Amino acid sequence: MPRKRSSPVNAHAPQVGPEDALDTTERGPTVESIAQDVAAAIVEKRIPPGTWLREEALGRVYGVSRTKVRAALLMLAKDKLVETIPDKGTYVCQPSVEEAREVFSARRLIEAEIVRLFVARARPADFEQLRQHIRMERSALKGPSLGAVREKLLGDFHVALAEAAGHRILTEILTELVARSSLIAMLYQSSNDAHCSTDEHEQFLRICETGHADSAVANMMDHLQRLEASLDLGQVRVSRQLDLVNALMM
Repeated sequence: MPRKRSSPVNAHAPQVGPEDALDTTERGPTVESIAQDVAAAIVEKRIPPGTWLREEALGRVYGVSRTKVRAALLMLAKDKLVETIPDKGTYVCQPSVEEAREVFSARRLIEAEIVRLFVARARPADFEQLRQHIRMERSALKGPSLGAVREKLLGDFHVALAEAAGHRILTEILTELVARSSLIAMLYQSSNDAHCSTDEHEQFLRICETGHADSAVANMMDHLQRLEASLDLGQVRVSRQLDLVNALMM
């Protein structure tokens, strides 16, 4: 999800000039809450890759100025969820096959260290928190929101693991990578089974509780490998036309 941090302005980010200075007296949702809401819609697959994020439409949805919308889009661009094409507009990113492979390669490197830190530092309360997350996954699978669960709730397990490991920077990086993984899953038609992912999360946690870090890392690597293998990286899903306003109101 979008977060405040220092980073250079992306060349493909919405350009904000002096005339776009925020009016601090403007009412309505904050820039951060708009960015978080749009990011959630992307991760939950309500807004697919390639969707044109029209500033005027977003302004109508949130009842704010286009200046505020541009600031929110800038936050999303820093998290690599959207990109701006000069003279055309801002669109939800469409990761390439190469980027998809690099995202999972980066996740394997980062999550191996996160798992080791977690096994070394985890307290009983951390295990209970993750068990509660798994119970939420299972409960959500019984409802109508399976599509959202697959990439949102299941992805959140990995972020929660990083938070419990106690490494703030790795957690920030992984949060971005998990969001980008969701875009990749949409674009390359992931065949990932949410039930299997929840079972694997549960198995992973049991291994962590034994204190065997190498076994826990190996289990997590197998899990990430299966997620990547579930993608059809030779088949890109064609972006559909959609009503942006209705998608955000769902």
